[in-house]
Formats: sequence, structure tokens, C-alpha cells
Amino acid sequence: MKRIPDLSTAVWRKSSYSDGGGTNCIEVADGYPGLVPVRDSKAPQGPALVFGAETWGAFLAMAKGEGR
Repeated sequence: MKRIPDLSTAVWRKSSYSDGGGTNCIEVADGYPGLVPVRDSKAPQGPALVFGAETWGAFLAMAKGEGR
């Protein structure tokens, strides 16, 4: 069973892929080797998703149209 990292002290930053308009913003936390924690900046106390770094990279490539 995989362990979920403790994100209580995570330092969050707005993703450079967010639209900047305050409506579609995500935040990511650095400092978790091999993992990319992601949360909705409008609901910082809500849940966070944790992706493997390779999976996150593949998602970004597809979102940018590089994986087609």
C-alpha cells in the first residue's frame, strides 16, 4: 500500500499552467521527490491529489498537445 505524504507543512505555489484569472488555478508543492501534490487554489483546505512525477509529466505533455 502506498503512503500519502504529510502535506500539512507543504509550501504551495501557483502552477505556471494556471490561467492567472483567479478562476482556473491549481497549486503544486515542491519538495516531495518523485511526487507532485496538487490542489485547487480556491479551496486550499480541501483535498489535494498526489501524482507520481512521471504521471504528472505525461499529463502536462498531453494537455500541451505533445502526446498525440
